[in-house]
Amino acid sequence: MVADVIVVQEQDFDVAAEYARFAGDATIGAVVMFVGRVRDLNPQPELIALELEHYPKMTERALQQIVADAKARWPLDAVTLIHRVGPLRPAEQIVLVLTASAHRDAAYAANAYIMDYLKTEAPFWKKEVTANASIWVDARESDQTARQRWE
Repeated sequence: MVADVIVVQEQDFDVAAEYARFAGDATIGAVVMFVGRVRDLNPQPELIALELEHYPKMTERALQQIVADAKARWPLDAVTLIHRVGPLRPAEQIVLVLTASAHRDAAYAANAYIMDYLKTEAPFWKKEVTANASIWVDARESDQTARQRWE
């Protein structure tokens, strides 16, 4: 049986290595993967970095609860959730969510659920750093709308 991994870290993660952890478990029929990356939607002025801050204990508890809630809703064999913090440059990986289940429907739904709740419930604070300014990023209404489909 594959153990859950829930980590907040500054260093990058290896997608292939994380996926390989599921290789020996013959009960897993589906692994759904989401990799979030830092994007620059407004190239004028160019994004230098996205800085993510958090309160470690609070964030870890929130991530553990999100995964526990997903596992209570769907028959998941394992979940990997890695979220990076600190300064990140455009195109760098920021989050990895792997959901493993005997069936694809559960793996897909749980993956989307975890991401929707990460975007709205996990205590991360984001600041965009450009050559001209540093601006805290507000929560997006579209993220709240996406999360509401699970209520």
